[in-house]
Amino acid sequence: MNLSRNRLYITILLACLAGYVWIYFGIFQGIYQNKYLETCFLKRLTNVPCPSCGTTRSVAAIIFGNFGQAFLLNPFGFVVASIMLISPVLIMIDYTFKKKSFFDLYKSMEHKINKPLNATIFISIVLINWVWNITKHL
Repeated sequence: MNLSRNRLYITILLACLAGYVWIYFGIFQGIYQNKYLETCFLKRLTNVPCPSCGTTRSVAAIIFGNFGQAFLLNPFGFVVASIMLISPVLIMIDYTFKKKSFFDLYKSMEHKINKPLNATIFISIVLINWVWNITKHL
């Protein structure tokens, strides 16, 4: 993806904001306890969970300090929670000090993920998580 620094920062900040709102309403409206509320299109359509099913509930569990439950729901929740927590701080530091450290970090990670071996490992992890979600009947 070839994004400018500002476009990348705005995209990530908007995604984090959407995530904060989703988590907020999920926690305070009690949707995590409602097993009948399915937001995953794939699961609604096929009754098979996607690789990211359970990530939102995992982030909510992390917020409440239930790390074991968060891991069992979906380990990707730790990645998402970290991104949602750290990215806005790093972006604000870059804007404050007129730097592009976060942008350089993003570009470096993007370059590493685009290497065939790393991409294969990443895809394998996603597939393993998907099989685990299916066997858990998430």
